[in-house]
Amino acid sequence: MKVALVAESFLPHSNGVTNSLLRVIEHLAERGDEAIVIAPESKGSHGPVRYGIATITRLPAMGLPRYDDVRLALSGVGRISRILEEFEPDVVHLASPFVLGWTAVKACNELGLPCVAIYQTEVPSYADRYNIGWGEPIMWNRVRNIHDRADLTLAPSTYAISQLEKLGVERVKLWPRGVDAARFHPSKRNAEFRAKYAPAGEVIVGYVGRLAKEKQVEDLGRLSQIDGISVVIVGEGPAHQKLAALLPQAHFVGFLGGEELATAYASMDIFVHTGELETFGQTIQEALASGLPVIAPRRGGPIDLVDHGDTGFLYTPGDLDQMAAHVRDLVDHADTRAQFSAKARLSIEGRTWAKVCDALISHYQQAIRDHESLPLRPWDIVDDEVVG
Repeated sequence: MKVALVAESFLPHSNGVTNSLLRVIEHLAERGDEAIVIAPESKGSHGPVRYGIATITRLPAMGLPRYDDVRLALSGVGRISRILEEFEPDVVHLASPFVLGWTAVKACNELGLPCVAIYQTEVPSYADRYNIGWGEPIMWNRVRNIHDRADLTLAPSTYAISQLEKLGVERVKLWPRGVDAARFHPSKRNAEFRAKYAPAGEVIVGYVGRLAKEKQVEDLGRLSQIDGISVVIVGEGPAHQKLAALLPQAHFVGFLGGEELATAYASMDIFVHTGELETFGQTIQEALASGLPVIAPRRGGPIDLVDHGDTGFLYTPGDLDQMAAHVRDLVDHADTRAQFSAKARLSIEGRTWAKVCDALISHYQQAIRDHESLPLRPWDIVDDEVVG
């Protein structure tokens, strides 16, 4: 199978979209398939030209104001069409499509190529966080138009599926994410890490993720009145300096990857995820695999991942007193923490990337089969006239 992967962001930028694509490429390589990646140029460099079997085609891009790491590809339909025509893919995978993905889905429609759109980022809801709330309806319209044009949409959680269905998007299926349970494991707990960040034996309350407005990391400030804890924040992003000023007692570790990240997770005692706009929540899954009780908002992906009262707690979005009360409960009751920890680890068994990627291949095959049987849509007719 030949798969073209169109990504709004890719290496060297590390995020949930990139990490999922890396696992997909690795799985395609194991199967003997072929792949290309089409992605925006990265900030300050062109980025790598290959990852495993996949050649990476970089497109001219500009950064978002005040968030230059987020790159917006500037190429039109013609450029994308030429790349796809040269590669001749069996299916096109649109990873978290919005800007480049919109151009790519139109190219797929023009060329008659099957495409699978992966809904992964709740971009429209970011608008209010960045003081452009007026643009949210326009952005949701873009999301609907992209997924209407795709042969199949894959969403990572039941909440995300319900969002798309409310928009009127059809042909939506569930496709969650895997987790590396060997890398993220309670056995990686490290005495040196704990001595550095909890020298008096404090309970380590941790966060892992991007430091940006939509992640609401400042909500951790509500934990400042809980005695006997050490707040450890792993990650980087444009809000770092502001957060450091707002959370003077917290330890900012910076970006960690690989074994360092696994060690950090396993050396924590409680994991708190503050973001309310997660379609999934991969860091939550990694925390559970590391044996951590998780506290997260009762919205989005966490609803599927956290078993309230069993592997952690879900709090009402915006109710920071409730969030803090759950943290205090686990801090004060080590026995409950231990029970949650054991169940957290058990909850992720079977969620392997191999299993998840096998399911993706089945979705690709279904999209290819269904492509010819889908009824003509308005853009198919227009595009036929243009091409003809």
